[in-house]
Amino acid sequence: MRTSRLLGAAALAAASLLLIPPTASSAAPKPVPKPKVVSTAVAAPFNLALRGGKTYVADGGLNLIGRVTKNGKLATIAADQPGASGIAFSKNGKSMAFTTTVTNLETFENSASGLHIWGPRGKRIYADTHAYETKHNPDKVIRYGVKNPSACVSEALEKAEIPVSYRGHVDSHAYSVTAVPGGWVVADAGSNTLWRVNSKGKISTLAVLPAQPTKITASMAAALELPECVVGITYRFEAVPTDVELGKDGHLYVTTLPGGPESPVLGARGKVYRVNLRNGKTKVVAKGLLGATNLALGTSGKIYVAELFGGRISVVQRGKVKPYVTLPGVVAVETTKSRKTLWAATMGDPENKVPGTIVKIVKGKVRK
Repeated sequence: MRTSRLLGAAALAAASLLLIPPTASSAAPKPVPKPKVVSTAVAAPFNLALRGGKTYVADGGLNLIGRVTKNGKLATIAADQPGASGIAFSKNGKSMAFTTTVTNLETFENSASGLHIWGPRGKRIYADTHAYETKHNPDKVIRYGVKNPSACVSEALEKAEIPVSYRGHVDSHAYSVTAVPGGWVVADAGSNTLWRVNSKGKISTLAVLPAQPTKITASMAAALELPECVVGITYRFEAVPTDVELGKDGHLYVTTLPGGPESPVLGARGKVYRVNLRNGKTKVVAKGLLGATNLALGTSGKIYVAELFGGRISVVQRGKVKPYVTLPGVVAVETTKSRKTLWAATMGDPENKVPGTIVKIVKGKVRK
């Protein structure tokens, strides 16, 4: 299952989560963090960027890049940006990069995707990740699904519309971006890769995220209405990167959705990877996350993760995951330059007239 479908389902699931009243977790740090709403002018605020005391947002519902004003409204920076989802600034603040994707919302097929780089004096560059993926398809070397399935397993999976065995398909969904020396790194949730993009817009493959194997238990099979012959098989799901940040240690940190059902049916399978910026080698630093759509780096090695399907922000430290604050519909999280103050964003639900929000976490500043 490719990311547009996953993230589309995530948006629908977030709508139901928005109706659940937040409760403080007993495991949360003291004092209990409290989200203070700064803006309700957003719809699908997939990513935030904080720069010079200002808050910027990539909103895929409104199809724009905007800046939050003092009264909580959005000042549009770039309009008519389909599926806007990622935003970042260069270290010197002179360049802004953001991602867009054109998606057929009936089929969830992506027909265009890439990184926009806006520099000084109106200079604009577009790095076409969809074209690069179409030409190279780096995850074609990875086999997903079941190895040597029996006839019963094949029939059961096909009936359930679950791919039996396949290699990486051509698909690009440039979802998140971060600045690195010499350019940018894009987390592509369609191709399951990290692209490196230089300042001139040239793309290269930095890393392909490994498949995520899951052994199907009897309870999993029952929940998916699959027959007994499926119990015990190992299914290799796709690792879908949703966010990327550059740490002070020079490594990248990446959140992933695990592919397949993102509900608790198969357990909390989201992960955080550390990726070597020089050679693309990956290492899991945390797992057991439910809908890991975004991350932010704090002090003392802390990593804050937005768990969309968990309806909360969790904090990862030394590989352990702990709840930080309950926040239904949370889709994005970001820290200030000092990494001592946390911001977040939640999905809107138009059908139930619930707005998306941008919030600042107060009474729980991210401190050492």
